[in-house]
Amino acid sequence: MTMTHEPIAIASDHAGYELKMLLKHELEAINRPVVDLGANGTEPIDYPDIGFALANALREGRAKRGVLICGSGIGVSIAANRYAEIRAALVHDALGARLARQHNDANVICFGGRMIGAEVARDCLRVFLETEFEGGRHRQRVDKLAKPT
Repeated sequence: MTMTHEPIAIASDHAGYELKMLLKHELEAINRPVVDLGANGTEPIDYPDIGFALANALREGRAKRGVLICGSGIGVSIAANRYAEIRAALVHDALGARLARQHNDANVICFGGRMIGAEVARDCLRVFLETEFEGGRHRQRVDKLAKPT
């Protein structure tokens, strides 16, 4: 993983709590500051609240990238993507993580805590953090995402 000191926001609902804690420890192991927005355990919490909290943390500048986890990863990605400046990508493998950064300039990676194994999630996170946006032909497409329709 990249060794920059830029903070990463991380959040999950109850179904993603275990994977959130594992990925949080991975980030801390490389001395990456972590903005932990919950959940703080396995008590039920609504995934939209978590997605909105992380999106707001990025909008407020507390972090430039984030990690969101719920049971499937779908709910948190929908919630976060309601904000025009958030580009949350649900990934299942390293290629998806790489393309989300290279082509889509994704600033949030989403996981399904009940859908992905710990080692694959670690690998995806590493690739997500190390991969840069290619720009070029992808820039105009990404710019369109932030414009209201």
